[in-house]
Amino acid sequence: LSPYLAYGAITVREVVQATARRQAELKGSRSGWLSSLSSFQSRLAWRDHFTQKLEDQPDIETKCLHPAYEGLRPEVPDPALFLAWKTGQTGVPFVDACMRYLIATGWLNFRMRAMLMSFASYQLWLDWRSTGLHLARLFTDYEPGIHWPQVQMQSGTTGINTIRIYNPVKQGLDQDPDGIFTRRWVPELAPVPDVFLQEPWRWDGRGTLLGVAYPRPVVDLKTAVSQARDRVWAVRRDRGFAAKAGQIVTKHASRKDSAGHFVNDRAPRRPRRASGDDRQMSFDL
Repeated sequence: LSPYLAYGAITVREVVQATARRQAELKGSRSGWLSSLSSFQSRLAWRDHFTQKLEDQPDIETKCLHPAYEGLRPEVPDPALFLAWKTGQTGVPFVDACMRYLIATGWLNFRMRAMLMSFASYQLWLDWRSTGLHLARLFTDYEPGIHWPQVQMQSGTTGINTIRIYNPVKQGLDQDPDGIFTRRWVPELAPVPDVFLQEPWRWDGRGTLLGVAYPRPVVDLKTAVSQARDRVWAVRRDRGFAAKAGQIVTKHASRKDSAGHFVNDRAPRRPRRASGDDRQMSFDL
């Protein structure tokens, strides 16, 4: 439904009402769809929430939500790394498969969108404004209010969200365990055994493939992640960072506590007390 919502062919109100009708039909049943529909309604609400974020602060498209991150990455992206990422030629199979699929279809699921953005921002150290614009041009369901907050979240520039650096090898193993998707979109890997599909650089026969039919990884993944993590966390330790993050939380944060107040995603969560009625254990007369 996302492209139709983005272009206004249908409205969120129509979808919400249709979902509510189906929920009413299933009420009282043991159908697993009730839980799924409830989650879907929640996603629709979050969609409007993120759209409102952009309405409240339109420069989310062009400026880091937390200003301390301005200038962290080069304003002009490395042309070779940027091109490799845009064309699905990074030498990292699952990243390349996802990008090629997106180019061909104009769509990609949320986790893989997040991984592409994270990989560009951390492993390749490319500025989110350039990579985000490229993805925006590819998505058939591009919605600015959803896209740009997510781009910044996956780039670690909001200052209030948990820093998530996706491991593309692990994602490939988890999301494509049989390698069907990867082999379809990166046919150059046909001779690589399944066990090395997501890491062809570990295969004994790599000399006949890497740098010949398929590129070598454009960066050392382990080193790139280590350097990126150190740089991002160094900014968070600067004086004044937390105070500004608190202001951003007040205006933009998504998570709420039990009292309905927005909270800082960087703050540790308090353990929940055990549920249940403990009045029988009380002697309060």
